[in-house]
Amino acid sequence: MTQEEIDIIYMRRCLQLAMNGLGRVRPNPLVGCVIVKDGQIVSEGYHQEYGHNHAERNALLREGDFRGATLYVSLEPCSHYGKTPPCADLVVEKGIGRVVCCNDDPNPLVSGRGFEKLQKAGIAVTSHVLEREGRELNRRFFTFMEKQRPYIILKWAESSDGFMAPESKGRYWISNQRQTIISHRMRTQEAAILVGSQTYLDDQPQLTARLYGGDNPLPIVLDRRGRLHDVPEHWLHLRCQTLAEVMRLLFERKIQSLIVEGGRKVLDAFIAEGLYDEVVVFKGKQSLGAGLEAPALPPLPEGRLSIIC
Repeated sequence: MTQEEIDIIYMRRCLQLAMNGLGRVRPNPLVGCVIVKDGQIVSEGYHQEYGHNHAERNALLREGDFRGATLYVSLEPCSHYGKTPPCADLVVEKGIGRVVCCNDDPNPLVSGRGFEKLQKAGIAVTSHVLEREGRELNRRFFTFMEKQRPYIILKWAESSDGFMAPESKGRYWISNQRQTIISHRMRTQEAAILVGSQTYLDDQPQLTARLYGGDNPLPIVLDRRGRLHDVPEHWLHLRCQTLAEVMRLLFERKIQSLIVEGGRKVLDAFIAEGLYDEVVVFKGKQSLGAGLEAPALPPLPEGRLSIIC
């Protein structure tokens, strides 16, 4: 087995570990770390919770002699003081001989400085191992850093013949219980969820993850006409006139990902401005025959559309 093949095996383990932090480390990235010495894994770690130790620190603070070992990590080690001390300093202190990394960190506070610090200490650095898979894992983080807006998921439910609601007014459920639980699981994975003022008035939605468990996303209502006067304090009440302003405010608040749940006018507005990265459609079994048509599916990269029946 070549060294390249060995590096890929251990990096896959890093990415697997990193996933354990989904929904708990935002706005930080998902990061996993594996330390290998004499052909054996001697320690592992991942970033478990925002404000707590990073993956490298969790792995390196375990008992053991790591001198000369290879440290695999899915993102460039940080080189600055934030909520925790620089991971790059600890890597040097513990005598690591080689670092293998998946992705460069796009955060301007890190961006290359972590690698530079390691190389100045005489540590060999190999980067860009499973780079595409790493970007997919941290698609929320990379979108936030590179586009200065949240990673946006458009989500709606539609009947088997493509309608979001019947012609008659009133609440109408298209999703079944299983789909609703899946939807609530999604909510635990994203930072915020947005509806328009009409949906807020018609449905009085809770936008919680009550059927799944886990952290609730920040509920947001977009009230462009200023119609709402009774929005709960824990909601973010946006009176923005443009989606560009919405994106700016969410970026300033470090909201890394956003589910846009409607209604139809809000979904159409996001589609028209190209503000989306993923679409999730919950497909009902029933046919309505007429009513409010669901949005036309926008162009999407492969793997960015989920139809949940």
